[in-house]
Amino acid sequence: MADKLRVLFVCAKNDVRSLMAEALLRHSDCEHFEALSAGLVASEVDPRTLESLDHVGIDTTGLRSKAIDEFEGQPFHYVITLCDKSSEEASRIPTAGEVIVWNFEDPVTSEKHDPFRHAIQEIHDRIKMFITVKTR
Repeated sequence: MADKLRVLFVCAKNDVRSLMAEALLRHSDCEHFEALSAGLVASEVDPRTLESLDHVGIDTTGLRSKAIDEFEGQPFHYVITLCDKSSEEASRIPTAGEVIVWNFEDPVTSEKHDPFRHAIQEIHDRIKMFITVKTR
């Protein structure tokens, strides 16, 4: 395959869900996809994000919180928003062939037991489906 499909995951702060999605897509299919993530603003990466990814054997090397501005002017095949706030700010998001809206509960404020592991599982399931559909 010549060029990888560029995918940008966007969340409000790029501290949990979008970073998880970036790491999971990179881990699941780096042959077909170039996975990146950004927040409407950059912030501190929640340490539980890295712990949860490490726990399930996902490489977190180079993961850092980035602001959407870092990607200004860059083209993407897919921009996937992971929370309501980022969907509402779509006008700030770089150009994409397709914008996809996913909505995952924020594990930081979740009432669920073990919310970070739960978030990883939900996001990973969705990413596996995305890969299946987009690499046919």
